[in-house]
Amino acid sequence: MSIHSSFAGVFPYLASPIKENGEVDTEVLHRLCVDLIGHGVHGLTPLGSTGEFAYLNPDQKRVIVETTVAASAGRVPVVAGVAATTTADAVRQAKEYERMGCDGILAMLEAYFPIDQEGVFDYFRQIANAVDLPIVIYTNPNFQRSDLTAGVIERLSHIPNIRYLKDASTNTGRLLTIMNLVEDRMRIFAASSHVTTAVMLLGGAGWMAGPACIVPRQSVQLYELCRDERWQEAMVLQRELWRVNQVFADYRLAACIKGALQMQGYDMGVPLHPQAPLSDEGARAVREALVSVGAL
Repeated sequence: MSIHSSFAGVFPYLASPIKENGEVDTEVLHRLCVDLIGHGVHGLTPLGSTGEFAYLNPDQKRVIVETTVAASAGRVPVVAGVAATTTADAVRQAKEYERMGCDGILAMLEAYFPIDQEGVFDYFRQIANAVDLPIVIYTNPNFQRSDLTAGVIERLSHIPNIRYLKDASTNTGRLLTIMNLVEDRMRIFAASSHVTTAVMLLGGAGWMAGPACIVPRQSVQLYELCRDERWQEAMVLQRELWRVNQVFADYRLAACIKGALQMQGYDMGVPLHPQAPLSDEGARAVREALVSVGAL
């Protein structure tokens, strides 16, 4: 049984180091997790967008979750990503990750054919009913074919273990609407697409994001400033860190993260095909951003 009953703070979306032969580089992933915990992050999220979940096979996902749980050793919660096109597969993944010792599930919906809102609701409901863990539901209108409406999120908030929402839209007003609808039944995590200090000012719980993987110390510092309501200092740091977010917006997500981690001494390999690696121009932009915030 998990010792972590609630989630708040900075949860890096872990990159997935895959060798040329397709094996997970467990040594690199373990070291990354240990180092992130040493920098003060509040949790670890394997198999998120930055982790290239859509490009991994079930065995690779299993090893990544197993390695992350082992590296955490109970020190911080592990919230593993579950994504599938079928409800049955999503339920299977959630149950497996619960058995492996995860502390929570980040539930995502993949869709080829459009799904009506009742189908979207039922997908997340069945995942929640299959496990005893806290559920973080994930919404990303920019990439998901069948996204969660505010009304569906409000309905899901009444399911006891659906306790968090990770929002990757860029619409802060939508976030406030959702917060008003779900009241205290659900807490909100931001993504790198948001100005995280603004989300914290609205009452956010923290953020789950790829950039926290490469600027963990600075991300934790920003969270602590927000938690302590030192808003002016937080915005000074937020402005500096926004340059990292801009690089992510300009270049491919997995390429930026893996390229940055490579510069920091983690042999992450290249993004999984058919994704392209970071261009020379992108590498220069990433390096400049890291240097500017003291992360290289």
